Amino acid sequence: MLKVYYRSVVIDSARVACCPEPSLASVTNQEILTNQLLQHVAVLYPSHEAAELTAEILSSIGSPVTPAADGRLDQTPDGSVTEKDCLLISYGDSIVGGNSTGLQNLKVFLDGACGGLIRCVHVLPFQPYSSDDGFSIIDYLRLREDLGSWSDFESLAGDYSLMVDLVINHISAESQWFKDYCQGNLEGFFIEASPDDDLSQVVRPRTTPLLRPTQTVHGEKHVWCTFSHDQVDLNFANPKVLLEILKVIAFYLRKGARAIRLDAIGYLWKTPGTSCIHLPQTHEVVRLIRNVCQYLSPGTLIVTETNVPNQENLTYFGNRNEAHAIYNFSLPPLLVHALLSGESKYLKQWMMSMPPSQEGCFYLNFTASHDGIGMRPAEGLLSDEEQTQMIETIRRHGGLVSTRQAADGSERVYELNISMFDALQGTIDGPDEYGQERFLCSQTVMMGVEGLPAFYIHSLLATSNDQQLVKQTGRNRSINRHQWDVEELQRFLADPQSRHATVLRELLRRIEIRSRQPAFHPNATQFTLQLGDGIFAFWRQSRDRVQSIFAIHNLTRQPQSLRLADLNLISIDHWLDLLSDAPLENHGDEIEMKPYQCLWISNHDVAK
Repeated sequence: MLKVYYRSVVIDSARVACCPEPSLASVTNQEILTNQLLQHVAVLYPSHEAAELTAEILSSIGSPVTPAADGRLDQTPDGSVTEKDCLLISYGDSIVGGNSTGLQNLKVFLDGACGGLIRCVHVLPFQPYSSDDGFSIIDYLRLREDLGSWSDFESLAGDYSLMVDLVINHISAESQWFKDYCQGNLEGFFIEASPDDDLSQVVRPRTTPLLRPTQTVHGEKHVWCTFSHDQVDLNFANPKVLLEILKVIAFYLRKGARAIRLDAIGYLWKTPGTSCIHLPQTHEVVRLIRNVCQYLSPGTLIVTETNVPNQENLTYFGNRNEAHAIYNFSLPPLLVHALLSGESKYLKQWMMSMPPSQEGCFYLNFTASHDGIGMRPAEGLLSDEEQTQMIETIRRHGGLVSTRQAADGSERVYELNISMFDALQGTIDGPDEYGQERFLCSQTVMMGVEGLPAFYIHSLLATSNDQQLVKQTGRNRSINRHQWDVEELQRFLADPQSRHATVLRELLRRIEIRSRQPAFHPNATQFTLQLGDGIFAFWRQSRDRVQSIFAIHNLTRQPQSLRLADLNLISIDHWLDLLSDAPLENHGDEIEMKPYQCLWISNHDVAK
């Protein structure tokens, strides 16, 4: 009989009864995890023997990678991310060529061009794949040969906090798992449905047919494909699927990963007759994965990727027991809209409605990624008219539009596909000469708002739309997935007048300044300021209440007047603009902000 302690409840395979709570010192980490797993399993698989399945999970994940002191597993790691941290998002082959592998080139870029200022890196899927630029994985446990070896992976993980993708919702139709299923050897690994089933409520980000006809040894089956017919959804209602995925997580942690990104996690659990998104079982799986990771490698961060309306996205914090970080998906479309229109209204409304993240949790802020600018997170925040105007402007800047199928069968805009640098080379009124300043303003806003800033490599490098790659692949998202030849990139970065070198140099300068400011801690206080429609401003205060920063951004191509009297500049403090290092002696002065100028006004003594 399995008997373990869960707070004041004794749980065994036969009964549940109250008993005195044991002292913390007498409980081992494995007993803590066992208690947690019993609870998760009871919710997810009520028809299975909880004790037996829990034992299988413990056996499948193995011993801890980094053992912790007993009693730490039920605590939220604190201080794991600070103002000194920011994240780079990159494919393993975003920089290719030379005599080095993709991962080696990436590390050289981080070590050299970035000067070690970026301490965290998210390497997008690095496994063999059959489509979707890596997100249709053939084998979770292999590294693509063109990216390098596992020693290259471990070298990168040794010097940087490495986040890896767990493409958890689906696997490639070319995978051995799916081939075995078709041969009748992995029964129940994939979701079968009938074309006659009522699946009208299912929420999806694609317009392709949901069910894929598939020939198996048992005849034709129709399997569930949320994204594409090459990306076949895994059936987590089968606990054997969960066991295999937990083995994959343990493998990544043993290779040095410090953060796990749960890709498309919202679609994980399917129950026909429902929307099949954000179901309670999905949240339970997130909690289970977090507890397993905390046991295997304490301090591992769980990041959920849910490109959905803001209120749905926020649920993945749970009660500080699900994601440590959620993507701030509403920031990119609202910030781009604000800079294209010169209007801060919608950005401010959203900012004021955002709850502060709880201690130990944080927002992951970004403006661009390997995907497009998601428009679903702008639903309910931007009017249809505002969205239409934004879409038309993006198209004029060379961008493309991807759609999704709504529950009523209609097609709606899902995301805008464009490089962030090109997206901001003009406004709704047309192109102008302020593209670079406008772009730098966008990145500076992202650096200042509450959370951890994440820079897509093509934003750091001011990469333009890759229209040729779109023609080659036939996929809209390829427009912002350029592959740099390492020698060409080195030539550009060696030329101080090139826009690539200019933008990277200035962004790194601002990153370095930011890293010294405790008021930019991911959990530092934030309040939105009301300084006019053309200005987006907010106040950050360090957790010890010593440092204040007024982050102020001119969103227009016209000069804007800023009255220092409108800010709460404490008279006994010395104030300066951190970005220009200019002191502000007279608190009654009026500053004329240049088009797209940014200010970080802070206490002089703390900033220095």
